[in-house]
Amino acid sequence: MLATKKIQVWPLFTLSFILSLNASAQNRLIINTDQGKTTISRHIYGHFAEHLGRNIYGGIWVGPDSKIPNEDGYRKDVMQALIDLEIPNLRWPGGCFADEYHWTDGIGNPADRPKMVNTHWGGVTEDNSFGTHEFLNFAKRIGTEPYITGNVGSGSVEEMSKWIEYINFDGVSPMADLRRRNGQEEPWNIKYWGVGNESWGCGGNMTPEYYANEYRRYATFARDYGGTKLYKIAGGANNFDYNWTEVLFKNIPLNMMDGYSLHYYTVTGTWENKGQATVFDKEEYLETLRKAARLDELLTRHSTIMDKYDPEKKVGIIFDEWGTWYQVEPGTNPGFLYQQNTMRDAHVAAISLNIFNKHAERVHMANLAQTVNVLQAIILTNETDMILTPTYHVFDLYKPHKDATLLPHHLVSEEVSFGKEKMEALNVSTSKSDDGTVNISIVNIHPDKKIALEVVLRGMEAKNVRAEIVTAPSIDSYNTFEKKNTVKKAEFKDFKLNKDNLTINLPANSVLMVRVK
Repeated sequence: MLATKKIQVWPLFTLSFILSLNASAQNRLIINTDQGKTTISRHIYGHFAEHLGRNIYGGIWVGPDSKIPNEDGYRKDVMQALIDLEIPNLRWPGGCFADEYHWTDGIGNPADRPKMVNTHWGGVTEDNSFGTHEFLNFAKRIGTEPYITGNVGSGSVEEMSKWIEYINFDGVSPMADLRRRNGQEEPWNIKYWGVGNESWGCGGNMTPEYYANEYRRYATFARDYGGTKLYKIAGGANNFDYNWTEVLFKNIPLNMMDGYSLHYYTVTGTWENKGQATVFDKEEYLETLRKAARLDELLTRHSTIMDKYDPEKKVGIIFDEWGTWYQVEPGTNPGFLYQQNTMRDAHVAAISLNIFNKHAERVHMANLAQTVNVLQAIILTNETDMILTPTYHVFDLYKPHKDATLLPHHLVSEEVSFGKEKMEALNVSTSKSDDGTVNISIVNIHPDKKIALEVVLRGMEAKNVRAEIVTAPSIDSYNTFEKKNTVKKAEFKDFKLNKDNLTINLPANSVLMVRVK
């Protein structure tokens, strides 16, 4: 007699339940809402305004005689947009420009200031009408903390030392008296100071050993005045040059260094052929996002080296240049680095900010490159008008993470793939605000697919949920002066809450901030 195999026959409703369970488990986020000890510094959401293209001149500053609406020379629409965004800090004057900028050329009567050639960016002549007073007064108007980068490449120890004295000293001295004669009675008491910029490249083409010695010399004469203790930032490595980090931490005493600068730009294709900002296919799109996500690897490896010399994590990573870099828009000055900004850039911004949050124990500040009309700008202007980019709206969306407590989470996500490129479709950061609200930023990079995400909120019984979204018809959507709101922030309601379980139906090509209380 032949043996027979018993076949299990599942009732139709049971089979449907199992299939549904497996589908939901594919995209699942578990958040430990009652844990977490690291604060996400608001300074991670900082910005960068270099003398480059139409960033300062025509962007932030138009001069008091301009027909463009302004307050004492500051462009009104740009100023209000930055106030609305509540930017925590602003880095100036560079960038590569910092190491050819001599601050004494930018003080005193604007009519008497010497002109200079911006050799790094377009070879244009600048009149130095936007200098120390203009920058620091602008920072005060928009309620942000200034971060100044000193000139090491073509400057001197004396020059930087006197600049700090000019800005911060409250007593009687040649520099403090000069500041008063120029109209500023009280010191500005500026805390954040960078000692050079990209000293491995445009800031002097130095070796790490040489720069370490130069840093020690400059930092020695960067004095604290009054109650302002300087936060001194050393110039860090070129992307994945881990030897630079090793050498600096081996040769610079920890008590001389508060921050360590890193830079990383997301480039599609090669450095010589970076691809276009608005014309790309899905494989190029995914390549860009995959390269942006390498920020996690870069931070992990540099942090590991720093941990060897600084296990107590006293020195913070200051990631003061990051963002996308494409070919410039056709017909624009190649030295001005003007590019459009699509939903692809919104995803890069969201993924990058999620990664900075993840490394908040070591990352104390970050600065998007740049603020107006340059690279991954949050604002674009013309002679009469202004638009907010998709990247601006992501920064606006992510406000709740500022100074919140990082929460541990575990994410299971399906993958998305095009051509040779693939990566997880979802990217997440989680935090808790002081009032107990849990903040969940979620990126669905899939261009075409709506994804159902099951969220398990361990340690709380949620009673209220609200959410906002940044999305657009396609991954290459962007705002123009004719159509300003193709990409914008909006209310989102496609979710369902059941005690500690939240199901969110994430639209394709979207960035969300979900707030649970």
